[in-house]
Formats: sequence, structure tokens, C-alpha cells
Amino acid sequence: MIIVVGLGITGLSVVRYLKKLNHDVAVMDTRGSPPGLATLQEEFPEVRCYLGELNRDVLCSAQEIILSPGLALSLPEIKAAREQGVSVVGDIELFARAARAPIVVITGTNGKSTVTTMIGELAKAAGITVGVGGNLGEPALNLLHIDTDLYVLELSSFQLETTQSLVPEVALLLNITPDHSDRYEKAEDYIAAKQWVFHHAALAVFNRADDLTVPQHPVAQQQSFALDAPGANDLGVKQIGAVKWLMQGTTTLFPQAELASQRPNFVNNALAALAVVLHFKWPLISAQQVLHTFKGLPHRCQLILEQDAVRWYNDSKATNVGAAIAGIEDVAADIAGQQIVILGGVGKGADFSDLAAPLKRHAKHVILLGEAQQDIAQILPQDLPRTHVGSLREAIARAAELATAGDAVVLAPACASFDMFKDYNDRGQQFVELVHAQR
Repeated sequence: MIIVVGLGITGLSVVRYLKKLNHDVAVMDTRGSPPGLATLQEEFPEVRCYLGELNRDVLCSAQEIILSPGLALSLPEIKAAREQGVSVVGDIELFARAARAPIVVITGTNGKSTVTTMIGELAKAAGITVGVGGNLGEPALNLLHIDTDLYVLELSSFQLETTQSLVPEVALLLNITPDHSDRYEKAEDYIAAKQWVFHHAALAVFNRADDLTVPQHPVAQQQSFALDAPGANDLGVKQIGAVKWLMQGTTTLFPQAELASQRPNFVNNALAALAVVLHFKWPLISAQQVLHTFKGLPHRCQLILEQDAVRWYNDSKATNVGAAIAGIEDVAADIAGQQIVILGGVGKGADFSDLAAPLKRHAKHVILLGEAQQDIAQILPQDLPRTHVGSLREAIARAAELATAGDAVVLAPACASFDMFKDYNDRGQQFVELVHAQR
């Protein structure tokens, strides 16, 4: 029997895939009524469900365990099964065993979804039939039903650590900053999980401005990107005369001004995506057109309102310190004034100290909410004013009082959202609605 541990959207996709192959399947979940349970029972009433806890004896008797990325390999029941010789993999391993088209994999602490979506759009513009999913949107196994020329997958560290058979045509590691300290005992474990993406990759694409992304495993080819002038075959930016050019080595691609945004993070993401364009030899003109119109994804440093010369930014997807810093720095390049930054949520065991310097440079006031607000308050510069609030509505009202012409109000939580919201989408959408309601 194959046991799917953890239901939800991904677990349901695994059950459907395995049942299509006529496997004997059971489902196990620590929750008494996990998402997708009603659908599972309707589609597959014969599938046995073990709910409310992990059953060690059943797991140890399994032929194979397909583990949700939301559950750690270190759980005692999972460890016990592995010690009994039971194979424990994730849905991406099943996908990798079955996929018959080239695969592009994108990982990193921040920017994964943006670059994955960007590459998907670049492929479509080049006339490629592409399946896009993984940690973003569609579960990977659902893509196998599509007649496709290329797969583009966003993968988290949790997905990578239960995958052995993946052979990416291109693997991109965008950046590594501290995250998921509640899951990884040591930073080295998190780095190793991200670095696993380069195993078996034909081309490894890394960020030369981030030493942690440099491949630690032998790869057939490697290529770097960053915002400085590139060497050899790498990607970067170089000013020639009055024009900043996107470059591959000494070859000009097109002016940076042709990009939809001049924010450093957007330019960096575009360079990473162009590595895929150049690898597959897609038309550069179609790539230029896509990157000229691509507006990014919701909840990622998204300008949602400008009123009375004050800009309001929704960066709810900034669920870790690195992402929050990137958002604060991007906004600083957009405005003449200072920032009122809304921070807080579930800290995930994070060290918030790296926030102190950018906040000192760019913030005139910090508004703190959620479980981690006291932890964040401890690292703030002593002379930086702060307000503690009990709700997002209260945070927005206080920010409106503080902001003056030229300033920006930025929701950049540096935390997960689950203490007060369903997820970062819910937090971001509530922020948008509340900001517009106070006009």
C-alpha cells in the first residue's frame, strides 16, 4: 500500500495520480478534517483514511510514503518508517519519474513565483507549449496530463528534500536568505536543501551576488546573473554611454529601460529568466516584448494606491526577513520621502536583526502587529518610533495619520500570516481593501 501523508490540493493530486495507475492507496493526516477530504471521499470512497494523528505502525508497513511538503522528514513517525526501510518521497519525485519533456526548476528564498511565471510567459511567447506549476498554482502531477514541450516548476526546499530523480534541463537558484528556522535546526540544512536543485542539472543558473547560491555540486554547465557587468558567458548589466544594457558576456541583449520595471529585484529576476531564453534559443525579440509588459504578481511590492502624494504598497508575500528588506529597498528607489513600514505575524523562529539597518535608512515609523511584534521591537534602532497595534485595520489608520507627501506606507511583514489570516494572499487582499476603504 502507498500512503499519502497530508491531504490538501497536493495530496489530492497524488491520490488521483496513483489511483489512475491502479495502486492501492491510503491517506493519513494529522488533521481530523483536512482540506480536500470531502472531494476525496466522493471520488474515491474506497481509499482508507487515517485522520487526527500519524499511525506509526501503518506507516512502517507501507510500500512507499508520499509525504506532503508541509510535513517534516524529522517527524518521529516518518523517521521510524524510514528506519524500517520504507521509501519516503514527495509528489515531485513521482512527477520526475514520469515526466518526458525538459524541466526548468526555479528555487530560492524569494522571487521564485515571479521568475517561474515570467519564464512561463516567455515560453508561451516563443511558441512553446508549457506546463507551469509545482509550489506555484497547479500541483506538478496535474501537469502530466497536458501535452507539453516544457515543464516550468517552482520548488520549495521542502519539495526538493524529498526528491531524488529530478533531472532539470535548467535549474535556477535565485538567492538564499534565512528562512524556515522553525523547520531547519541549522542554516546549513536549509542551504543544502536548496542546493539539491543542482543535482543532475544540465545547466545551473546562480546569483553571483549571493555566494550561497554558487553550485556546491558538479554540474555540466553553469551561468551566473547579477546587476553588475558580466564576464564570459554570464548575464548582467553594463552602462555603455548613456544607456544601461542587459548583457550576456560582451553581447548586448536590449536596454534595461525596456523592462516593465527598473526596480533592482525586477531587473535581477529578468536576468535569471533570460538565462532560460538563451539556453533554449528562444527569439530575443519576443522575450523583450514579454519583459516590457510583465507587471509582476499580486502581493509582491505592489503599488495599490497613490493619494495626497502618499504611496501605499502591498508586499504581503514578504514572509521572511530577506523579502521584507528587498521590498523596503525597492520602495526606497521609488519615493522621495520615507516609509511607514508595517511588520509582524508568525516569526517562524527568524532572527530579525538584519532588518535594523534598512529600517534605520528608510523608515520614519514602524507599526508592529501579530505574534512576532515583540521580537521585532527588540531589534529596532532605539530612536526609530514604533506603534504596536492589534489589527491590520488599526495599522492602516495609524499609518494614514503618520504619512506625509512623498512618503510610502509599506506592508512588508517579514513574517508568515497564519496568526491572523488564512495566508499571505488573504493578508494582502485585506490590506488592499482596507486601504481603499479609508480613502
